[in-house]
Amino acid sequence: MIRLSNDWRDRATHRKVWGLAAPMILSNISVPLVALVDSTVIGHLPHAHQLGAVAVGATLFTFMVGLMGFLRMGSTGFAAQAAGRADGAALRQVLVQGLILALAFALLLGLLALPFSQLALQLIQPSSALHQSTEDFFHTRLLGLPAALASYALIGWFLGTQNARAPLAILLTTNLLNIGLNLWFVLGLDWGVIGSARASVIAEWSAALLGLALTRTALRAYPGRIAWAALGRWRAWRPLLSVNRDIFLRSLALQLVFLLLTVQGARLGEATVAANALLLNGLLLTAYALDGLAHAVEALCGHAIGARDRQALRRALVISFGWSLLVSLGFAVLFLFAGHLFIDLQTDIDSVRDAAYPFLPYLALLPLIAVWSYLLDGLFIGATRAREMRNAMLMSVVIALPIAWAASGQGNHGLWLSFLGFMGLRAVSLGWMGWRLQRRDGWFGRETGSHWP
Repeated sequence: MIRLSNDWRDRATHRKVWGLAAPMILSNISVPLVALVDSTVIGHLPHAHQLGAVAVGATLFTFMVGLMGFLRMGSTGFAAQAAGRADGAALRQVLVQGLILALAFALLLGLLALPFSQLALQLIQPSSALHQSTEDFFHTRLLGLPAALASYALIGWFLGTQNARAPLAILLTTNLLNIGLNLWFVLGLDWGVIGSARASVIAEWSAALLGLALTRTALRAYPGRIAWAALGRWRAWRPLLSVNRDIFLRSLALQLVFLLLTVQGARLGEATVAANALLLNGLLLTAYALDGLAHAVEALCGHAIGARDRQALRRALVISFGWSLLVSLGFAVLFLFAGHLFIDLQTDIDSVRDAAYPFLPYLALLPLIAVWSYLLDGLFIGATRAREMRNAMLMSVVIALPIAWAASGQGNHGLWLSFLGFMGLRAVSLGWMGWRLQRRDGWFGRETGSHWP
């Protein structure tokens, strides 16, 4: 306890944590604000199927893009460790490889997107109006896919170098432009669901181009040259691809859970799927805010591991965990006492409001349960321990599925109870994996991460 108290009083680490976390929290909160604006603008159109279309279409697009989360996570861990070693050549290699992978996977996902959307809509079995509006929204959003994936790689790389200003610029450009265009296209030009999708596409491309321009300034702090010839050898790609493979499998399992949540909600009716979308906007708001602190964990822990500084690693964890608990408590109180206002701001459709109100207590519990998995993810990403992240996620899904099946007869209450149980299992499984690594000094041992040749 004395050591923990001393770690918490280290002002230099507090400044480092908030120097990274504050810009990322500010920029991250703008991400769910886009979803909130989308829901609010579309939610005030006359028909529930329009709000449902944005909810389902955005979920399908987010599912695909979410699978590519390794483009950010893998880049962050390797870039952080390279920065800890002051290896400018390795930093350049991480950047180029991340962008190449982003474009390659954008092409692959573009080819798979149409059959995937048709299969998903068949499973959901929506009304004809909801089906057509969802297709229109989703197909338009696909035009922004390459830019969205490139931004993932760029943000991860900037975070690894402990540069929070560039991700702030990228995310604020994406989200503030998206909000402004959404209001103009949907309310001003009366483009409806299509207008919302077009706003997202323009914003995503604008932000990706800005991110590319910012890399030149960031690289000046790390002199070095990239070994272009090395990119043609498998050895140069193996560490990144190995970590990315495991993060992909972890992300696939996570995104399947969110997709199943939407599918099951849609089967309960248009009002229910729309209500769940509004409630999940609260989860997004919480998650993106807490992710700002998790990003600080990624960068600081990865840097400490690269520099083999045990004390810096411990202090970063103690301070980040303490602040995250305080922030999650704040969100829990907000949703518990102001949840009705949160729903009312997003829609004036009475059926959707009535479907959402009974589930606000679940939303209030979510931040307190989910905070631990967000932070532990940050530690494992910074350490490039993707295999353990994958195993913990798969373990959580395998245990949660029978619970969800048993609760399926309880309607939307069973759906939310299952989701809360899943988020709790994520935290427990990651904590167990971390404890095992700590016992054998795995964070700093030979098995930690992978180094560039």
